[in-house]
Amino acid sequence: MKIVSAREFDLKREVDYGTPEQNEAVRRIVADIRREGDAALLRYTEQLDRTTLTAAQLRVPQEELQAAYAAVEPSFVTAIRQAAVNIRAFHEKQKRNSWMDWQPDGSLLGQVIRPLKRVGVYVPGGKAAYPSSVLMNVIPAQVAGVPEIVLVTPPATNGGEGINPYILVAAAEAGVNEMYRVGGAQAIAALAYGTESITPVDKICGPGNIYVALAKREVYGAVDIDSIAGPSEIVVLADDTANPVYVAADLLSQAEHDEMASAILVTNSATLAEAVQAEVKRQLDVLPRRNIAAASVEQYGAIIVVDSIDEGIDVVNRLAPEHLEIMVQEPMAYAGRIENAGAIFLGPYSSEPVGDYFAGPNHIIPTNGTARFSSPVDVDDFIKKSSLIYYSKEALLQNGAAIIELARHEGLEGHARAIAVRLEQEGRAESDNG
Repeated sequence: MKIVSAREFDLKREVDYGTPEQNEAVRRIVADIRREGDAALLRYTEQLDRTTLTAAQLRVPQEELQAAYAAVEPSFVTAIRQAAVNIRAFHEKQKRNSWMDWQPDGSLLGQVIRPLKRVGVYVPGGKAAYPSSVLMNVIPAQVAGVPEIVLVTPPATNGGEGINPYILVAAAEAGVNEMYRVGGAQAIAALAYGTESITPVDKICGPGNIYVALAKREVYGAVDIDSIAGPSEIVVLADDTANPVYVAADLLSQAEHDEMASAILVTNSATLAEAVQAEVKRQLDVLPRRNIAAASVEQYGAIIVVDSIDEGIDVVNRLAPEHLEIMVQEPMAYAGRIENAGAIFLGPYSSEPVGDYFAGPNHIIPTNGTARFSSPVDVDDFIKKSSLIYYSKEALLQNGAAIIELARHEGLEGHARAIAVRLEQEGRAESDNG
Protein backbone atom coordinates (compact mmCIF):
# COMPACT_ATOMS: atom_id res chain seq x y z
CA MET A 1 0.00 0.00 0.00
CA LYS A 2 1.72 3.17 -1.17
CA ILE A 3 2.39 6.12 1.15
CA VAL A 4 1.92 9.52 -0.52
CA SER A 5 1.36 13.15 0.36
CA ALA A 6 -2.00 14.83 -0.16
CA ARG A 7 -0.50 16.75 -3.11
CA GLU A 8 0.61 13.55 -4.82
CA PHE A 9 -2.67 11.67 -4.48
CA ASP A 10 -5.52 11.88 -6.95
CA LEU A 11 -8.28 9.26 -6.84
CA LYS A 12 -9.89 9.31 -10.24
CA ARG A 13 -13.13 7.33 -10.12
CA GLU A 14 -15.50 7.36 -13.05
CA VAL A 15 -19.02 6.02 -13.39
CA ASP A 16 -18.93 2.82 -15.43
CA TYR A 17 -21.11 3.43 -18.48
CA GLY A 18 -20.25 0.01 -19.90
CA THR A 19 -18.85 -0.93 -23.27
CA PRO A 20 -20.84 -0.33 -26.49
CA GLU A 21 -21.39 -4.10 -26.67
CA GLN A 22 -22.74 -4.25 -23.09
CA ASN A 23 -25.07 -1.31 -23.73
CA GLU A 24 -26.37 -2.86 -26.92
CA ALA A 25 -26.94 -6.21 -25.20
CA VAL A 26 -28.92 -4.54 -22.42
CA ARG A 27 -31.05 -2.52 -24.83
CA ARG A 28 -31.85 -5.71 -26.75
CA ILE A 29 -32.79 -7.63 -23.59
CA VAL A 30 -35.01 -4.81 -22.31
CA ALA A 31 -36.76 -4.46 -25.68
CA ASP A 32 -37.32 -8.22 -25.93
CA ILE A 33 -38.79 -8.46 -22.41
CA ARG A 34 -41.01 -5.49 -23.09
CA ARG A 35 -42.27 -7.03 -26.33
CA GLU A 36 -42.41 -10.75 -25.51
CA GLY A 37 -42.91 -10.88 -21.74
CA ASP A 38 -42.43 -14.27 -20.08
CA ALA A 39 -41.22 -15.93 -23.27
CA ALA A 40 -38.17 -13.65 -23.46
CA LEU A 41 -37.67 -13.79 -19.69
CA LEU A 42 -37.46 -17.59 -19.74
CA ARG A 43 -35.27 -17.58 -22.83
CA TYR A 44 -32.70 -15.23 -21.32
CA THR A 45 -32.77 -17.12 -18.01
CA GLU A 46 -31.82 -20.29 -19.87
CA GLN A 47 -29.25 -18.53 -22.05
CA LEU A 48 -27.52 -16.37 -19.41
CA ASP A 49 -28.15 -18.21 -16.14
CA ARG A 50 -28.11 -21.72 -17.63
CA THR A 51 -31.36 -22.53 -15.85
CA THR A 52 -34.41 -23.89 -17.62
CA LEU A 53 -37.69 -22.81 -16.04
CA THR A 54 -41.36 -22.69 -16.89
CA ALA A 55 -43.44 -19.60 -16.20
CA ALA A 56 -45.02 -21.43 -13.25
CA GLN A 57 -41.56 -21.92 -11.69
CA LEU A 58 -40.55 -18.25 -11.78
CA ARG A 59 -42.19 -17.37 -8.48
CA VAL A 60 -40.50 -18.70 -5.35
CA PRO A 61 -43.19 -20.36 -3.19
CA GLN A 62 -43.42 -19.57 0.53
CA GLU A 63 -42.65 -23.23 1.29
CA GLU A 64 -39.21 -22.79 -0.33
CA LEU A 65 -38.46 -19.76 1.85
CA GLN A 66 -39.45 -21.68 4.95
CA ALA A 67 -37.49 -24.77 3.90
CA ALA A 68 -34.32 -22.65 3.68
CA TYR A 69 -34.24 -22.38 7.49
CA ALA A 70 -33.07 -26.01 7.64
CA ALA A 71 -30.00 -25.12 5.57
CA VAL A 72 -28.71 -22.23 7.72
CA GLU A 73 -27.29 -22.09 11.24
CA PRO A 74 -29.64 -21.07 14.09
CA SER A 75 -27.02 -18.46 15.03
CA PHE A 76 -27.51 -16.80 11.63
CA VAL A 77 -31.27 -16.61 12.18
CA THR A 78 -30.71 -15.06 15.61
CA ALA A 79 -28.23 -12.52 14.22
CA ILE A 80 -30.39 -11.47 11.28
CA ARG A 81 -33.42 -11.07 13.54
CA GLN A 82 -31.44 -8.80 15.86
CA ALA A 83 -30.17 -6.80 12.89
CA ALA A 84 -33.71 -6.45 11.53
CA VAL A 85 -34.92 -5.04 14.86
CA ASN A 86 -32.13 -2.45 14.86
CA ILE A 87 -32.65 -1.49 11.21
CA ARG A 88 -36.40 -1.10 11.69
CA ALA A 89 -35.99 1.01 14.86
CA PHE A 90 -33.56 3.37 13.09
CA HIS A 91 -35.77 3.84 10.05
CA GLU A 92 -38.93 4.32 12.13
CA LYS A 93 -37.39 7.60 13.32
CA GLN A 94 -37.33 8.87 9.72
CA LYS A 95 -41.08 8.71 9.13
CA ARG A 96 -42.80 11.95 8.19
CA ASN A 97 -46.44 12.97 8.24
CA SER A 98 -48.64 14.89 5.84
CA TRP A 99 -49.34 18.44 6.97
CA MET A 100 -51.84 21.24 6.29
CA ASP A 101 -51.66 24.91 7.24
CA TRP A 102 -54.68 27.23 7.26
CA GLN A 103 -53.77 30.79 6.25
CA PRO A 104 -55.40 33.92 7.77
CA ASP A 105 -57.15 34.62 4.45
CA GLY A 106 -58.94 31.26 4.54
CA SER A 107 -56.58 29.44 2.15
CA LEU A 108 -55.18 26.03 2.90
CA LEU A 109 -51.68 24.92 1.92
CA GLY A 110 -50.19 21.55 2.66
CA GLN A 111 -48.32 18.46 1.62
CA VAL A 112 -49.73 14.95 1.33
CA ILE A 113 -47.20 12.13 1.84
CA ARG A 114 -48.02 8.69 0.47
CA PRO A 115 -45.97 5.52 0.11
CA LEU A 116 -45.18 4.14 -3.31
CA LYS A 117 -47.59 1.34 -4.18
CA ARG A 118 -45.18 -1.30 -5.48
CA VAL A 119 -41.37 -1.55 -5.20
CA GLY A 120 -38.97 -4.06 -6.75
CA VAL A 121 -35.77 -5.07 -4.97
CA TYR A 122 -32.89 -6.66 -6.86
CA VAL A 123 -30.74 -9.07 -4.84
CA PRO A 124 -27.45 -9.95 -6.59
CA GLY A 125 -26.24 -13.51 -6.95
CA GLY A 126 -22.82 -13.12 -8.52
CA LYS A 127 -19.53 -13.24 -6.60
CA ALA A 128 -21.25 -13.46 -3.21
CA ALA A 129 -24.63 -13.52 -1.50
CA TYR A 130 -25.71 -10.45 0.46
CA PRO A 131 -28.66 -11.27 2.74
CA SER A 132 -28.02 -8.04 4.67
CA SER A 133 -28.95 -6.05 1.54
CA VAL A 134 -32.37 -7.70 1.60
CA LEU A 135 -33.04 -6.10 4.99
CA MET A 136 -31.57 -2.74 4.00
CA ASN A 137 -33.91 -2.42 1.01
CA VAL A 138 -37.07 -4.08 2.29
CA ILE A 139 -37.33 -2.66 5.82
CA PRO A 140 -37.26 1.07 4.90
CA ALA A 141 -39.89 0.38 2.24
CA GLN A 142 -42.05 -1.39 4.82
CA VAL A 143 -41.61 1.45 7.32
CA ALA A 144 -42.66 3.91 4.60
CA GLY A 145 -45.86 1.88 4.17
CA VAL A 146 -45.23 0.35 0.74
CA PRO A 147 -47.93 -2.35 0.45
CA GLU A 148 -46.28 -4.44 -2.29
CA ILE A 149 -42.58 -5.34 -2.20
CA VAL A 150 -41.23 -7.86 -4.69
CA LEU A 151 -37.75 -9.42 -4.71
CA VAL A 152 -35.90 -10.76 -7.73
CA THR A 153 -32.64 -12.71 -7.61
CA PRO A 154 -30.82 -15.02 -10.06
CA PRO A 155 -32.02 -18.62 -10.04
CA ALA A 156 -28.57 -19.89 -9.01
CA THR A 157 -26.39 -17.92 -6.59
CA ASN A 158 -22.68 -17.74 -7.46
CA GLY A 159 -23.03 -20.58 -9.95
CA GLY A 160 -24.33 -22.96 -7.29
CA GLU A 161 -27.52 -24.98 -7.08
CA GLY A 162 -30.54 -22.74 -6.60
CA ILE A 163 -30.89 -19.56 -4.59
CA ASN A 164 -28.58 -19.14 -1.61
CA PRO A 165 -30.59 -20.22 1.48
CA TYR A 166 -29.30 -17.23 3.48
CA ILE A 167 -30.96 -14.90 0.97
CA LEU A 168 -34.19 -16.89 1.26
CA VAL A 169 -34.14 -16.75 5.07
CA ALA A 170 -33.41 -13.01 5.02
CA ALA A 171 -36.38 -12.51 2.70
CA ALA A 172 -38.62 -14.58 4.96
CA GLU A 173 -37.46 -12.68 8.05
CA ALA A 174 -38.11 -9.37 6.29
CA GLY A 175 -41.67 -10.50 5.58
CA VAL A 176 -41.34 -10.75 1.79
CA ASN A 177 -44.19 -12.72 0.24
CA GLU A 178 -43.47 -12.16 -3.45
CA MET A 179 -40.14 -13.32 -4.88
CA TYR A 180 -38.99 -14.45 -8.33
CA ARG A 181 -35.98 -16.49 -9.45
CA VAL A 182 -34.80 -14.22 -12.24
CA GLY A 183 -31.73 -12.00 -12.47
CA GLY A 184 -29.68 -9.70 -14.68
CA ALA A 185 -30.96 -7.09 -17.10
CA GLN A 186 -33.95 -9.31 -17.86
CA ALA A 187 -35.14 -9.07 -14.24
CA ILE A 188 -34.87 -5.27 -14.27
CA ALA A 189 -36.86 -5.10 -17.51
CA ALA A 190 -39.53 -7.41 -16.09
CA LEU A 191 -39.90 -5.23 -13.01
CA ALA A 192 -40.10 -2.06 -15.09
CA TYR A 193 -42.52 -3.16 -17.80
CA GLY A 194 -44.11 -6.31 -16.40
CA THR A 195 -44.68 -9.73 -17.96
CA GLU A 196 -47.51 -12.23 -17.73
CA SER A 197 -46.04 -13.45 -14.42
CA ILE A 198 -44.58 -10.26 -12.91
CA THR A 199 -46.61 -7.12 -12.29
CA PRO A 200 -44.61 -3.91 -13.00
CA VAL A 201 -43.34 -1.78 -10.11
CA ASP A 202 -43.01 1.94 -9.41
CA LYS A 203 -39.36 1.86 -8.29
CA ILE A 204 -36.40 -0.53 -8.52
CA CYS A 205 -33.75 -0.71 -5.80
CA GLY A 206 -30.74 -2.84 -5.06
CA PRO A 207 -27.18 -3.37 -6.37
CA GLY A 208 -26.06 -5.61 -9.20
CA ASN A 209 -23.40 -6.13 -11.86
CA ILE A 210 -22.77 -3.85 -14.85
CA TYR A 211 -25.69 -5.35 -16.81
CA VAL A 212 -28.07 -4.68 -13.92
CA ALA A 213 -26.73 -1.12 -13.58
CA LEU A 214 -27.10 -0.42 -17.30
CA ALA A 215 -30.61 -1.90 -17.32
CA LYS A 216 -31.63 0.34 -14.43
CA ARG A 217 -30.33 3.32 -16.39
CA GLU A 218 -32.23 2.11 -19.49
CA VAL A 219 -35.63 1.79 -17.74
CA TYR A 220 -35.34 4.97 -15.65
CA GLY A 221 -38.29 7.18 -16.52
CA ALA A 222 -40.65 4.27 -16.92
CA VAL A 223 -39.88 3.62 -13.24
CA ASP A 224 -37.79 5.32 -10.59
CA ILE A 225 -34.47 3.79 -9.50
CA ASP A 226 -32.37 4.21 -6.36
CA SER A 227 -28.95 4.91 -7.91
CA ILE A 228 -26.22 3.50 -10.12
CA ALA A 229 -23.90 2.16 -7.44
CA GLY A 230 -20.14 2.15 -7.96
CA PRO A 231 -17.42 0.12 -6.20
CA SER A 232 -17.22 0.28 -2.40
CA GLU A 233 -15.03 2.89 -0.67
CA ILE A 234 -13.60 3.48 2.79
CA VAL A 235 -11.49 6.34 4.16
CA VAL A 236 -10.00 6.18 7.64
CA LEU A 237 -8.97 9.49 9.21
CA ALA A 238 -6.54 8.68 12.03
CA ASP A 239 -3.92 10.19 14.33
CA ASP A 240 -1.12 8.54 16.30
CA THR A 241 -3.56 7.21 18.91
CA ALA A 242 -5.11 4.80 16.37
CA ASN A 243 -4.40 1.08 16.55
CA PRO A 244 -2.71 0.08 13.24
CA VAL A 245 -4.15 -3.44 13.50
CA TYR A 246 -7.69 -2.04 13.60
CA VAL A 247 -7.03 0.43 10.80
CA ALA A 248 -5.54 -2.20 8.49
CA ALA A 249 -8.38 -4.64 9.17
CA ASP A 250 -10.99 -2.01 8.35
CA LEU A 251 -9.25 -0.98 5.14
CA LEU A 252 -9.17 -4.60 4.01
CA SER A 253 -12.82 -5.11 4.97
CA GLN A 254 -13.71 -2.90 2.00
CA ALA A 255 -10.86 -3.90 -0.30
CA GLU A 256 -12.12 -7.51 -0.28
CA HIS A 257 -15.43 -6.44 -1.86
CA ASP A 258 -14.12 -5.82 -5.35
CA GLU A 259 -10.90 -5.29 -7.30
CA MET A 260 -12.11 -1.73 -7.94
CA ALA A 261 -12.92 -0.97 -4.29
CA SER A 262 -11.00 1.88 -2.71
CA ALA A 263 -9.36 1.79 0.75
CA ILE A 264 -7.54 4.93 1.92
CA LEU A 265 -5.91 6.00 5.19
CA VAL A 266 -5.51 9.73 5.84
CA THR A 267 -3.18 10.44 8.79
CA ASN A 268 -0.92 13.11 10.27
CA SER A 269 1.36 10.42 11.72
CA ALA A 270 4.22 9.03 9.64
CA THR A 271 4.72 6.36 12.30
CA LEU A 272 1.11 5.17 11.97
CA ALA A 273 1.39 5.25 8.18
CA GLU A 274 4.34 2.87 8.20
CA ALA A 275 2.76 0.60 10.80
CA VAL A 276 -0.49 0.34 8.82
CA GLN A 277 1.43 -0.31 5.61
CA ALA A 278 3.19 -3.28 7.25
CA GLU A 279 -0.01 -4.50 8.90
CA VAL A 280 -1.98 -4.45 5.64
CA LYS A 281 0.69 -6.66 4.06
CA ARG A 282 0.63 -9.05 7.03
CA GLN A 283 -3.17 -9.34 7.12
CA LEU A 284 -3.43 -9.68 3.34
CA ASP A 285 -1.34 -12.85 3.46
CA VAL A 286 -4.01 -14.67 5.49
CA LEU A 287 -7.17 -13.10 4.01
CA PRO A 288 -9.40 -15.65 2.19
CA ARG A 289 -10.25 -13.11 -0.53
CA ARG A 290 -6.61 -12.11 -0.79
CA ASN A 291 -6.44 -11.79 -4.60
CA ILE A 292 -9.41 -9.40 -4.75
CA ALA A 293 -8.20 -7.29 -1.81
CA ALA A 294 -4.61 -7.18 -3.09
CA ALA A 295 -5.74 -5.90 -6.50
CA SER A 296 -7.91 -3.25 -4.83
CA VAL A 297 -5.10 -2.07 -2.55
CA GLU A 298 -2.61 -2.00 -5.42
CA GLN A 299 -4.80 -0.01 -7.82
CA TYR A 300 -6.99 2.18 -5.63
CA GLY A 301 -5.52 2.02 -2.12
CA ALA A 302 -3.26 4.62 -0.52
CA ILE A 303 -1.96 6.01 2.74
CA ILE A 304 -2.05 9.80 2.57
CA VAL A 305 0.19 11.62 5.02
CA VAL A 306 -0.98 15.15 5.87
CA ASP A 307 0.51 17.88 8.03
CA SER A 308 -2.49 18.08 10.38
CA ILE A 309 -5.91 16.62 11.06
CA ASP A 310 -7.37 19.87 9.72
CA GLU A 311 -5.70 19.18 6.38
CA GLY A 312 -6.93 15.59 6.63
CA ILE A 313 -10.52 16.80 6.96
CA ASP A 314 -10.07 18.85 3.78
CA VAL A 315 -8.86 15.71 1.99
CA VAL A 316 -11.82 13.70 3.30
CA ASN A 317 -14.33 16.30 2.16
CA ARG A 318 -12.74 16.31 -1.28
CA LEU A 319 -12.91 12.51 -1.53
CA ALA A 320 -16.54 12.40 -0.29
CA PRO A 321 -16.22 8.71 0.67
CA GLU A 322 -18.98 6.16 0.97
CA HIS A 323 -17.70 5.11 4.43
CA LEU A 324 -15.59 7.31 6.71
CA GLU A 325 -14.04 6.13 9.97
CA ILE A 326 -12.63 8.73 12.35
CA MET A 327 -10.03 7.15 14.62
CA VAL A 328 -8.55 10.10 16.49
CA GLN A 329 -8.25 10.94 20.17
CA GLU A 330 -11.52 12.89 20.29
CA PRO A 331 -13.58 11.79 17.27
CA MET A 332 -16.76 13.59 18.31
CA ALA A 333 -14.90 16.92 18.11
CA TYR A 334 -14.46 16.46 14.34
CA ALA A 335 -17.77 14.89 13.28
CA GLY A 336 -19.44 18.25 12.64
CA ARG A 337 -16.71 19.30 10.23
CA ILE A 338 -17.30 16.39 7.85
CA GLU A 339 -19.36 17.76 4.98
CA ASN A 340 -19.17 14.89 2.50
CA ALA A 341 -19.50 11.28 3.60
CA GLY A 342 -22.19 8.63 3.19
CA ALA A 343 -21.76 7.20 6.69
CA ILE A 344 -19.48 8.40 9.49
CA PHE A 345 -18.10 5.90 12.03
CA LEU A 346 -16.71 7.45 15.21
CA GLY A 347 -14.05 5.86 17.40
CA PRO A 348 -12.05 2.62 17.39
CA TYR A 349 -15.01 0.31 18.12
CA SER A 350 -17.31 1.64 15.37
CA SER A 351 -15.79 -0.55 12.67
CA GLU A 352 -17.46 -0.22 9.28
CA PRO A 353 -19.02 -3.74 9.43
CA VAL A 354 -20.99 -2.57 12.50
CA GLY A 355 -22.91 -0.33 10.12
CA ASP A 356 -22.91 -2.80 7.26
CA TYR A 357 -24.80 -5.41 9.22
CA PHE A 358 -26.15 -4.48 12.59
CA ALA A 359 -26.28 -0.99 14.06
CA GLY A 360 -29.38 0.17 12.17
CA PRO A 361 -28.43 2.89 9.64
CA ASN A 362 -28.71 1.84 6.03
CA HIS A 363 -25.64 0.39 4.35
CA ILE A 364 -26.75 1.38 0.84
CA ILE A 365 -24.68 4.55 0.67
CA PRO A 366 -23.59 6.93 -2.12
CA THR A 367 -20.37 5.91 -3.92
CA ASN A 368 -17.98 7.48 -6.44
CA GLY A 369 -17.85 10.80 -4.58
CA THR A 370 -21.62 11.28 -4.88
CA ALA A 371 -21.86 11.83 -1.12
CA ARG A 372 -21.29 15.45 -2.15
CA PHE A 373 -24.95 15.61 -3.16
CA SER A 374 -26.73 12.37 -2.24
CA SER A 375 -27.64 10.36 0.84
CA PRO A 376 -28.01 6.78 2.10
CA VAL A 377 -31.21 4.92 1.28
CA ASP A 378 -33.92 5.81 3.78
CA VAL A 379 -37.69 5.96 4.22
CA ASP A 380 -37.94 9.02 1.96
CA ASP A 381 -36.83 6.87 -0.97
CA PHE A 382 -40.13 5.01 -0.79
CA ILE A 383 -42.61 7.87 -0.52
CA LYS A 384 -44.00 10.48 -2.86
CA LYS A 385 -45.41 13.90 -2.05
CA SER A 386 -48.33 15.91 -3.41
CA SER A 387 -48.81 19.61 -2.79
CA LEU A 388 -52.25 20.65 -1.50
CA ILE A 389 -53.67 24.06 -2.43
CA TYR A 390 -57.09 25.41 -1.48
CA TYR A 391 -57.33 29.13 -2.33
CA SER A 392 -60.13 31.14 -0.83
CA LYS A 393 -62.04 33.85 -2.70
CA GLU A 394 -60.46 36.46 -0.45
CA ALA A 395 -56.97 35.21 -1.25
CA LEU A 396 -57.59 35.21 -5.02
CA LEU A 397 -59.00 38.75 -5.01
CA GLN A 398 -56.05 39.90 -2.95
CA ASN A 399 -53.30 38.18 -4.99
CA GLY A 400 -54.85 37.79 -8.45
CA ALA A 401 -53.21 40.90 -9.94
CA ALA A 402 -49.76 39.66 -8.93
CA ILE A 403 -50.44 36.25 -10.47
CA ILE A 404 -51.56 37.89 -13.72
CA GLU A 405 -48.45 40.07 -13.74
CA LEU A 406 -46.14 37.05 -13.48
CA ALA A 407 -48.06 35.06 -16.12
CA ARG A 408 -47.93 37.88 -18.68
CA HIS A 409 -44.21 38.39 -18.13
CA GLU A 410 -43.78 34.77 -19.18
CA GLY A 411 -45.94 35.29 -22.28
CA LEU A 412 -48.69 32.95 -21.04
CA GLU A 413 -51.84 34.95 -21.63
CA GLY A 414 -54.06 31.90 -21.11
CA HIS A 415 -52.69 31.61 -17.57
CA ALA A 416 -53.38 35.29 -16.96
CA ARG A 417 -56.93 35.09 -18.32
CA ALA A 418 -57.74 32.07 -16.13
CA ILE A 419 -57.25 34.39 -13.16
CA ALA A 420 -58.65 37.52 -14.82
CA VAL A 421 -62.05 35.97 -15.55
CA ARG A 422 -62.43 35.09 -11.90
CA LEU A 423 -61.46 38.57 -10.74
CA GLU A 424 -63.90 40.03 -13.25
CA GLN A 425 -66.84 37.86 -12.28
CA GLU A 426 -66.25 37.93 -8.54
CA GLY A 427 -65.68 41.68 -8.62
CA ARG A 428 -68.90 42.18 -10.60
CA ALA A 429 -70.80 39.95 -8.14
CA GLU A 430 -69.53 41.97 -5.20
CA SER A 431 -70.49 45.16 -6.99
CA ASP A 432 -74.02 43.83 -7.66
CA ASN A 433 -74.40 42.77 -4.05
CA GLY A 434 -73.24 46.17 -2.93
